[in-house]
Amino acid sequence: MGLRTDIGLQCAAARGSTDTYADNLETEVLIVGAGFGGIYLLHKLRDELGLKCKVYEAGKDLGGVWHWNCYPGARVDTSVPLYELSFERVWKDWTWKEKYPAYRELRQYFDHVDKQLDIKRDVAFDTRVVAADFDKETCKWVVKTEDGRTARCTYFLLATGFAAKRHFPDWKGLGTFKGVMHHSSFWPEEGVEIKAKRVAVIGTGATGVQLTQECAKDAAELTVFQRTPNLALPMRQRKLTKEEQDAAKDDYAQIYKHRLSTFGGFLSDRSGKMTFDDTPQQRQAFFEKPWENGGFEFWLANYDDMLLDAKANREAYDFWAKKTRSRLHDPVKKDILAPLEPPHAFGTKRPSLEQDYYEQFNKPNVHVVDVKETPIVEVTPTGIVTADGKLHEVDIIALATGFDSLTGGMKNMGLKDADGVDLSEKWKTGTWSYLGMTCNGYPNMFFLYGPQGPTAFSNGPSCVEIQADWIIDTIAALRKESIKTIEATKEAEEEWRQIVTALSDATLFPGTSSWYMGANVPGKPREQLNYLGGLPRYGQECRERLDGWKGFTVVR
Repeated sequence: MGLRTDIGLQCAAARGSTDTYADNLETEVLIVGAGFGGIYLLHKLRDELGLKCKVYEAGKDLGGVWHWNCYPGARVDTSVPLYELSFERVWKDWTWKEKYPAYRELRQYFDHVDKQLDIKRDVAFDTRVVAADFDKETCKWVVKTEDGRTARCTYFLLATGFAAKRHFPDWKGLGTFKGVMHHSSFWPEEGVEIKAKRVAVIGTGATGVQLTQECAKDAAELTVFQRTPNLALPMRQRKLTKEEQDAAKDDYAQIYKHRLSTFGGFLSDRSGKMTFDDTPQQRQAFFEKPWENGGFEFWLANYDDMLLDAKANREAYDFWAKKTRSRLHDPVKKDILAPLEPPHAFGTKRPSLEQDYYEQFNKPNVHVVDVKETPIVEVTPTGIVTADGKLHEVDIIALATGFDSLTGGMKNMGLKDADGVDLSEKWKTGTWSYLGMTCNGYPNMFFLYGPQGPTAFSNGPSCVEIQADWIIDTIAALRKESIKTIEATKEAEEEWRQIVTALSDATLFPGTSSWYMGANVPGKPREQLNYLGGLPRYGQECRERLDGWKGFTVVR
């Protein structure tokens, strides 16, 4: 089988025994995606509001990204119990093995979720949406799948996540490679034999870091192709016991309430201090605490001006560089992986969490190529050619080249507005939404964990629950008031875009080319794709707009 590049069907048609697989399906709510967002929406709308709900999922099981991710080292970088649904029915009898679970354990968690909430009975797997049109006469969405089925629904909810469309580089000869090559998100379930092989990892985002850590342990030779250093932070992974988790469960309800009150939906929050309020000695002592705690604390619980002021940011970067460079032995690798001069403002590209990433480069058989200095120009049958003319011969290529994040998945679904214009055309020059959950021209369509929401700057389940609860409450209010359709106005979209842009412009983020800004995909508009005001402010802004349907046109 050749290089897989999309989530299209690998078989002739989806097969299932429930009515969810039926052609000409009629349902009140159709949800696309069966990760955290789709599961939360289905449970609350079906089991609490009593609506007829169905879910279409392109994969073969629940879990969203954790259905697809099975590459070596794949694990979540948010600690548990924060990375869970807040339903007591789910967490009360569930026990984790690690603070940061790997993909196999996460899949077991989603199996447990299904056992508790009976999710799968209303999910059609192997079902990819390829078109959706709004029928003005019936006020219903007509949704078509890749294998030719049709569904009609009153409310159309997209829970496809921010990483639904994979990004592939356009290198010359990509299809000529005779060895094994996979995008990380399409890694085969049966795995790839790496032992004693020459492996290339292309990309150093979170996936590239995790792949490197694992492949370096078994590969005969590992070459990492790096465009930008990952300013990775210590994960501080550890095993968890059932006893400690059971003892903590008395506090879980409060933990899940508290996570919604913090900027990023984690337990820790911003410090309330400014960088230069402290002396140099006090700053070093301050930096040490979040560093030792691990996780994203050094990023999200640092000084309040760290992401606002360049001089303050440089203090954080210098601390990071000193800590990281001390772990690297080779001076050339040290300057590529942790340069003395920052490649960008610290934290304006998403830092990854690592366990022993830097130590792997101390091995003589682990190499790093700076592709800013010597770009990849071609893939040949036997390896990768860089601009200096060198052929890096390899047996396996792991493409950790990321995603057309936040907008790519929605633009790739054939979503047409009420006038028949495709979303990919409407968003060709930039992204417009209202509240990061609705779009003008798309009545009764809602999305979550996507563009212009708090998405990339938040813990996934925290963001999902804030947005899903708003969508659920909106649908309940529409039904109570006998409103047929709700649609964002163009003026409201423009206002929201200005809010998202203004929040971003007050920070250091616009100065860095990142997927936050859409800069990782050639030709994609450069714009802030995330709401940077934090979860509490975001939730408040969304709730205020429900009063009198501000920014919406409603039809009764």
